[in-house]
Amino acid sequence: MNVKGWSAVLALITLVLCFPVVSSAQKFITIGTGSVTGVYYPTGGAICRLMNKERKITGVRCTVESTGGSVYNVNMIKKGELDFGIAQSDVVYQAFTGTGRFKGKPIKNLRVVMSIHPELMTLVVRKDSGIKSFYDLKGKTINIGNPGSGQEATSRAIFEYCKNVVSLKDITPEYLKASECPNALKDRKIEGYFYMVGHPTANIKDAANSVDIDLINLDNVPCIKKLVEDKPYYAWGTIPAKMYRGVNHPTNTFGVKAILVTSDKMDPKIVYNMVKVILDNFDTFKKMHPAYKHLTKKDLLKGFDKSMMHPGAVKAFKEAGLL
Repeated sequence: MNVKGWSAVLALITLVLCFPVVSSAQKFITIGTGSVTGVYYPTGGAICRLMNKERKITGVRCTVESTGGSVYNVNMIKKGELDFGIAQSDVVYQAFTGTGRFKGKPIKNLRVVMSIHPELMTLVVRKDSGIKSFYDLKGKTINIGNPGSGQEATSRAIFEYCKNVVSLKDITPEYLKASECPNALKDRKIEGYFYMVGHPTANIKDAANSVDIDLINLDNVPCIKKLVEDKPYYAWGTIPAKMYRGVNHPTNTFGVKAILVTSDKMDPKIVYNMVKVILDNFDTFKKMHPAYKHLTKKDLLKGFDKSMMHPGAVKAFKEAGLL
C-alpha cells in the first residue's frame, strides 16, 4: 500500500476512535421545573444557559423539563429519573424529614444545591366572583393545584388548618395545572386558584389581561396565621400593588423559597460547577428574570437546613466565602 493509502487508513482509524472519546466525555443533566408559564421553568432555563456556556470546559450539557412541580420533582429525583429539580422549601423539608405529604416516607437521599427566589402563596380570583376574603371561598369552584405540585400540597395544608372555618368540603376543588388556570378563569370553569409562585409571573399577567382579577390577602385569617407560626419554612411577604392589571392594592400573604435539589449520588464536580457558574455570573443571573431582582448571594443559602446541602455546593459556597 502506498503512502497515500496508509494515510487514508490512519485517518479513518483516528476518526472512529475519536467518536467514543467525545461522546463519553459528554454528561447530560436535566432540571425538572414546573409549568412553562410559572417561574420554575425560566429558572431552570437560566441555570442551564449559564451551565451550557461552560460545557466545553466542564463537559456537562444541561436541559430543562417542564414537570408537574415540586412533589413530582423530588419523587423523580428519589427514583433517579431526574438529575436536579426545583421545589418549594416546605416540600423539600417534608420530603427530607418524612412529614406532611411524605409522612413515614422520608427521601433521605435528597440534597440541596441552593435556594433561589422567594415564592408567595397567591389566591387569584375573578373580580365578579364575589370573593373578597378567604372566608368567601365557601361554595366556590377553586383550583388548588395539580397532583404533585407544591401549590396542591400547600393548599391542602391551608384547608386542613382552616377546616373549622373553610374546609375542602366547603368548596368545589379543581386540580388543574397552573398553566391551565388563566383560561379556566376566563371561561368561568373556576372562580379562583391558588398558586405558589415568584412574582411577577406570566401566568397571572395572562389571567389579568384576559379577565378582571383580584388578589386576596391571607394575613388576616387566624388559622393561616397559625399555619405560618407552626412551620419554620413559611414566612410573610407582600405582592406589590399594580404588579398586575387591575390589582391596585398590595397583597399580604405568606410564602416559601424555591430550592434547587438533587440526589446524594450526583457527582460533586457537577454540583460544584453549577453553583460556581451562578456565583461567578451573579449579576447576569439576576437579570434573567424579574423574580431575581432583589436576590443577594447570601439569599442562596436561606430557606433550608444546611445539613441537607450537597458536598459539591458546600465546596463552592465555602470558596466564595459565603459559608
